[in-house]
Amino acid sequence: MHIDFVDSTLRDGQQSLWGLRMRAFEAAGALPHLATTGFKTIDLTGPGMFTVLTRDYFDDPWDTTDFLVQGLPGNTLRAGMRTYSVMGFAHAPEAIIDLWVKTLIKHGVTSFWMYDVAYDMPTMKRLVDVVFAEGGEAVPTVMYGLTSVHGDDFFADRAREMASWDGVNTVEIEDAPGVLTPDRARTLLPAIRKAVGDTRLELHCHANTGLAIHNYIAGVEAGIDVLHTASRPMANGVSLPSTEAMVNIIEHMGHTHSLDTSKFAPVADHFVETAKAGGHLLGVPAEYDPRIYDHQLPGGMTGTLLRQLGQHGMADRFPEVLAAIPQVRLDFGEPIMATPFSQFVGIQAVLNIVTGDPYSLSPDEVIHYLLGHYGPIYGTVNQDVKDRILSSARARDIAAKWERPNPSLKEIRANFEAGISDEELLLRFMNSKEEVDKTLANGPVRKDPRRSSNAIVANIIDLISEKSKATSLSLQTPPFSLTLHKSGVR
Repeated sequence: MHIDFVDSTLRDGQQSLWGLRMRAFEAAGALPHLATTGFKTIDLTGPGMFTVLTRDYFDDPWDTTDFLVQGLPGNTLRAGMRTYSVMGFAHAPEAIIDLWVKTLIKHGVTSFWMYDVAYDMPTMKRLVDVVFAEGGEAVPTVMYGLTSVHGDDFFADRAREMASWDGVNTVEIEDAPGVLTPDRARTLLPAIRKAVGDTRLELHCHANTGLAIHNYIAGVEAGIDVLHTASRPMANGVSLPSTEAMVNIIEHMGHTHSLDTSKFAPVADHFVETAKAGGHLLGVPAEYDPRIYDHQLPGGMTGTLLRQLGQHGMADRFPEVLAAIPQVRLDFGEPIMATPFSQFVGIQAVLNIVTGDPYSLSPDEVIHYLLGHYGPIYGTVNQDVKDRILSSARARDIAAKWERPNPSLKEIRANFEAGISDEELLLRFMNSKEEVDKTLANGPVRKDPRRSSNAIVANIIDLISEKSKATSLSLQTPPFSLTLHKSGVR
């Protein structure tokens, strides 16, 4: 077969390893090489990136997106999204979801992979139709989970329905928690391949257990001809298999591809240096750990959860959270561990640890989940846990009054300053006024990696090391000059 590749370096690779903290200047040096490697698609962005850029750095995510798009000419660029929300986990009005699609396409991101781990198929079909109506490519996704209630037939039936929708040419299969095994892959993937007929299949597996690369081999053997990978420094561990490794395997299996392998090293070198300068993690192959099959924490969520725990001084309690997750997952009816259900389980586990009184405190999203507002729950929920959570005053209020918000775009615009752009409206709808005001006041985002003070200091240290006998160093640019003297020498 001829195997195509979807590059996930800039989105899922950095989501898994860097917690979505990649900024425009940190991607800059890799863009010319990624642009000319020959990928079928480059997975570029998503709501989570917009959230982190706005809230953590006050970087304009639209300016960042434009910079990335302009640096990747001639490529099909992709964004991910859930069927019922954009940023955050709350249900978004359809008008906001539709505007998000329309605006991203306007900015050059034309391909969308979409998912709903509760498999609300009519809602997913509606979003597929919206994407096509705006001139984009829709890639509905089968999200795999290891549960006692989701068999091969369940996933194959959903894939068959997705493939039957008008305009759908590709269906993605994703193992977000990295719990697919080669044995299961050899039954699941052929079942889905048969179910979708001639529709193309993409395979996206996280490498948490070190088995993802073997699942890719099983996928190719089953007739799947599109694989998701990342540049080696942004691959492996909780990320995806590396492009470098999979190309070697594909060639050894006798298949062909369209990638320019001479571009691999410049991209990898760039991210090694960028990770070093920014204090980010690099991907390394994971050792097999059977506990992963208990907590099933998705690769993409791992980096985010570590970042969030660190922000609250709780990074050292990550092992406790992992140990608490399996029971919460069972109590919640074995949801497939992908966004948002993995977050609901993870957040509840954190709260159980912090309070010392399990389920005495639950976020609104967990209440909505147990009330069925996120779709059907396929497993058996622990009734005692459900009764305790839903007995709170807050839960009773939500149960009595909640309806999914669905105002028109005109009604939404009436809540904001007249005449603002679609881009600003989306940011203001999904973030606080203070965050957006500061983001817009900051102006264009930083795009030149040479502006990084860490890189400047590292270069000075390198120069001094090379010229060990030098007694002074002078740097000059038109606006300023700097002279350094060795201590004790004049």
